Amino acid sequence: MSLHPGEPITADRPAPRHEEPPDTNPAASGERHKLTALQGLAALSLDAMASVAYGPESIVLVLAAAGAYGMGFTLPVTLAIAVLLAVLVASYRQVIAAFPDGGGSYAVAKRHLGRRTSLVAAASLILDYVLNVAVSVTAGVAALTSAFPELYGQRTGICLGVLALVTTVNLRGVVNSAKAFLVPTAVFVGSILVMITVGLFRDGPVSTASAAGHASALGEGATAVGALLLLKAFAAGCSALTGVEAVANAVPSFRAPAARRAQHTEVALGALLGVMLIGLSVLIGRFHLQPVEGVTVLAQLADASLGHNAAFYVVQFATMVLLALAANTSFGGLPVLMSLLARDHYLPHFFALKGDRQVHRHGVVWLAAVSGILLVFSGGDTNTLVPLFAIGVFVGFTICQVGMVRHWNELRPGGWRVKASLNGLGALLTGISAVVVTATKFTEGAWLIVLALPLLVLTFGRIHRAYGQIGARLELGRVPQPPYRSPSLVVVPVAGLSKLTTQALTAARSLGDGVLAVTVTHSGREDQQAADALRRDWQLWKPGVELIEIHSERRALGRPLSLYVRKLSEIHPNVQITVLIPEIEPARIWQRLLQNQRGSVVARAVRRDTDAVICRLRFRISSTSS
Repeated sequence: MSLHPGEPITADRPAPRHEEPPDTNPAASGERHKLTALQGLAALSLDAMASVAYGPESIVLVLAAAGAYGMGFTLPVTLAIAVLLAVLVASYRQVIAAFPDGGGSYAVAKRHLGRRTSLVAAASLILDYVLNVAVSVTAGVAALTSAFPELYGQRTGICLGVLALVTTVNLRGVVNSAKAFLVPTAVFVGSILVMITVGLFRDGPVSTASAAGHASALGEGATAVGALLLLKAFAAGCSALTGVEAVANAVPSFRAPAARRAQHTEVALGALLGVMLIGLSVLIGRFHLQPVEGVTVLAQLADASLGHNAAFYVVQFATMVLLALAANTSFGGLPVLMSLLARDHYLPHFFALKGDRQVHRHGVVWLAAVSGILLVFSGGDTNTLVPLFAIGVFVGFTICQVGMVRHWNELRPGGWRVKASLNGLGALLTGISAVVVTATKFTEGAWLIVLALPLLVLTFGRIHRAYGQIGARLELGRVPQPPYRSPSLVVVPVAGLSKLTTQALTAARSLGDGVLAVTVTHSGREDQQAADALRRDWQLWKPGVELIEIHSERRALGRPLSLYVRKLSEIHPNVQITVLIPEIEPARIWQRLLQNQRGSVVARAVRRDTDAVICRLRFRISSTSS
């Protein structure tokens, strides 16, 4: 049946049958790609564990401004941080039980503090996770280049290589990443605990060979320690708390019972982190260490406790590896958070998709791409990124604590006043820390976070409104009208006769009540000769489909076809028009470079100018073997 503009279309065919796909059970096969409690400790605690390498040092560097007297407050400040750590661990343990779908502070704020506050929490977590990747990688590479100065000029490339390694491991699944990082985590934690134990019981003179020849950073003549200095030291040391929330954000990554395994992981993380922080602080006071330029406090402690021998280099190497791999915490937590945001229509929906290894691949790739940009921007320099770090996590901590206070006040279980008081204290402490860190680091780059946070929240709102408009147009949530049969017309663009033309017209006649073959002709001797040849061959071939010729003076292809389709739509307003575009699919990927992309040109033009359905028919060419 051939049609052209002006002819009516009438036909009636039975609707095609729909067959149900076979039932599958992805849960059974996907469970083995999830974490045990021990694997969760390796996959999601690297950020928090590695923070002991710079948390105590941050405290010491602030207190050093008050001289030796100020250094005496290292242990009290660390104990205050340990108290806050205990409050946070207890709080996030409850968050895990109350919100087993993950999301941490975002999920808490969404239920108890409203949409806007939840988006602020989500934005702060996203910024923190991205910066954690950049800071961890650059810090690990900095430890490497300190041991091998000849690599300093290649630090950016090394950073990108480490990032690519961590990304590749995570794309293979969260369980694979946990297995890969379990040994480095165990070596680091074991070496730190051994160093603390030996240092506490060591007698005799202390060797500090690693600090020899380096200038002291200790302030002179200062004998008073003010409240502001202690507050700054507390806020600086709270950088050791980054990563505590990662387990609560990634509860769905654990095996069943997921909430219980995640709680065990959270408690184990808090206990290990608290012991290491307090132990290192005690050693700092026992050995009367002073901050020196070019040597980390952890290196001095290893030197003083274990001596400048093989054990010292084991600690340094383990620290270097763990710092570089601490980015894995972000790869475990951020993709899950982004999937929750996508499910709530605040991020593109593809972030909620999972691969066959239970991996949110789009979230992993996006995190790696943004982190790579930061690494290139900073030139692999940790000091450029550190001022931007830790602000987001304090904001998330504060929002989560306030939300949990509302949680206890609404549910009021047994002992709820004590729990609410602990969360209230945590909110106060983390809120103060957020304000202090932002104020003290504002001119050093923290203003970027202050600017990026509201911009990210505005982006969430914009995406949500866009999905709302799409949903309104699709009438989601309503019972749709029943499907009905409408006449159809299939338009097939052709440029010559071939097996591809036969396949396209055969498919078109199966799909539509009427079929039109359309070719675009141009001026010029060669073009006219080709058009005459096609017209002559078509008459000889007699496929039973009318050939429509459209002339274009500008040698365009897509625009003339789309204008013709639009004219058809105006003439036949009640007809469903489909444009079937035949294309060749080569056997090898590189052969796609040989194609002229005519199909893509036509598809873009029809999609832009009309409401016609676009169907791209792929004719596969199998590879031949000699």
